[in-house]
Amino acid sequence: MDYLNDMALFVEVARTGSFRGAAEAAGVPASTLSRRIAALEASIGLRLLNRTTRKVELTEAGRIYHDRARRIVEEARIAHEELGELVARPTGTLRVSLPVDFATIWLAPILPEFARLYPGIDFDLDLTPRNVDLVSERFDLSIRMARPTSNTLISRVIGRVTAELFAAPVLLQTAEPLRHPSDLERLPCLAMASRGTWTLHAGTQSCELAAKSRFRLNNVALMRSLAVQGMGVVLLPQRAVEAELASGHLVPVLPDWRGAPSAIHAVTETRLLPARVQRFIDFLREKLKTERC
Repeated sequence: MDYLNDMALFVEVARTGSFRGAAEAAGVPASTLSRRIAALEASIGLRLLNRTTRKVELTEAGRIYHDRARRIVEEARIAHEELGELVARPTGTLRVSLPVDFATIWLAPILPEFARLYPGIDFDLDLTPRNVDLVSERFDLSIRMARPTSNTLISRVIGRVTAELFAAPVLLQTAEPLRHPSDLERLPCLAMASRGTWTLHAGTQSCELAAKSRFRLNNVALMRSLAVQGMGVVLLPQRAVEAELASGHLVPVLPDWRGAPSAIHAVTETRLLPARVQRFIDFLREKLKTERC
């Protein structure tokens, strides 16, 4: 496709009327420009320019070629500038699949800022725990709390979540003091449906225990509500229980112990992303990096 670049150089020679002027405008050595124009003429099989010691003139074939080449070069320039503008100010509908808990706890507080930054973007948000088909369902990306199992998908880590232990004071007031995670086996717990076992860490120490729970849940809001009512100890990110901690409805349990950080993934079908999608991923990564998850 070098002939497209050569075409642009030819148009510049016709505009300036000299190889020196065209070389300066294009930012290339005059010898290189002259060689490229010669290669262009050779590929066409016609002389496009008459060269003299004082000036350069278009041949009849050169005038015909210039009329078309100038329009092509101008269209290419406009397309390049418009695409740059599109990247700077992305537009269109952003279709995202994400879990309810992530949407309400982490996305809702920051989404208005992103919307103000990019007023040309509309949002189609599908709140679901299921792994959607990004291709057939035409989603731009999905946010998931676990790495996708499919090797055909592209996963980017945009943040990490660390869970801690919390409980209602009413649950703890009748219990013996808790000194070690193993003491939790005496208390009811509220566990995620996918995690019946808790692995906790404190510095170099680790402890694994079975979370004895009458409830298996996949929703943080319901788990939090049951915890406030004294139905069990929860292992949740602090960000998910900030209001309950502030009101005293929940208190930390064994604050030196916490779960291992788990990654938040932005999943796409391809690495080549529209500007609106790339901006959204970059925005989430930056925000999640600065907030305590």
